[in-house]
Amino acid sequence: MTLMIDFPFPGAAPWVDHFKTIEVPILRHTAQQLDELRDTADTINTRKLASVIAHDPLMTLRLFQYMQANRSRSQSADITTIERALVMIGTQNFYNSIRNPPILEQQLKGYPKAMLGLLKVIARSRTASQWARDWALQRQNVSFDEIAMAALLHDLVEILMWCFAPNLAIRAKERLASEPGRRSSQIQQEIFGAPLDEIAVELIAHWGLPPLLCSLLKPADAETANVRNVVLAVDLARHSANGWNDPALPDDYRAIEALLHMSHSNLLERIGAPDEQVQAARQAEAADDRLSS
Repeated sequence: MTLMIDFPFPGAAPWVDHFKTIEVPILRHTAQQLDELRDTADTINTRKLASVIAHDPLMTLRLFQYMQANRSRSQSADITTIERALVMIGTQNFYNSIRNPPILEQQLKGYPKAMLGLLKVIARSRTASQWARDWALQRQNVSFDEIAMAALLHDLVEILMWCFAPNLAIRAKERLASEPGRRSSQIQQEIFGAPLDEIAVELIAHWGLPPLLCSLLKPADAETANVRNVVLAVDLARHSANGWNDPALPDDYRAIEALLHMSHSNLLERIGAPDEQVQAARQAEAADDRLSS
C-alpha cells in the first residue's frame, strides 16, 4: 500500500529524498496500451511505442529513471527524447522494467477529488506539449522533440504531489483559487514546506531528465527562445484550461505572437480557440489594414 504524505516536509531536501525512493505509478490506459503492444516488443517501431509513452508524463519519467539507473560509463551524451531513450535501452529491456507497475487509478481510489485534479494537470501537460512541439516546428527548430517533452514534464513535481500527497495538493489548489493575487511559490512554501521548482531542480538532475528542463527553472535562461517556447506553451495551457476568457490570455497571446511572428487571428486558429474569437480577430485585423492603407 502506498504511503500518502499528509503533512509538509521541512524544506525541499526531504521531498527530494522521498521521491527518490518511490515507485512511480502509470495511468491505467497507458498500461493497457503497452500490454497490447508487448507481444511485438522485438519488432515494434520505437516511434509507435514512444507516442504511447509521451501521452503519460509519469510513464515518461519511469523510462528516464530506468535509463539513468542503467546508464553505461561510455554514454557521455545526454539522451533528450523518448524515442532515443528507447533505442538506447532496447524495447525488450523497457518492457522488462515495467512488469506489474502501480496503477494510478488504484493508488488514488480513496481520493476521487485528487484523481480529478491530477487528470486535469496531466491533460494540461499534454496540451502544452502539443503546442510546444507545434511552435518549435513553426520556428524550424531541430530540438522540437526535446521541447515537447520539456513541456510535458514541466509540472512533474505537481503531478507527483497529486499522486503521493493528495490532501496537500487539494489544499494548495484551493488556496491558489481563493487567493489569486498571491504567488504560487509562496502558497507552495506554506502547504508543502518548499516551492515545487526547488524540489524539481534536484530531481531533474537525479533522474537524468533533459537539460532543457533545468534551464526552465533558471531565471538567467528565461529569455532563450527554446525556454520561452516551453514556458509560453505551459502558461497558455494553464490559463486556457480556465476557459477562453481567462484574463491572463491576452498577455500570453502577445508573447506567443512575438515568438512566432504570427498574426493574432492565425494564432487563435492554430491553438483551437473558439470560432467567434478567430472571426472577431480577423475582422479587427481587416479594419486595421483598411485604416493603414
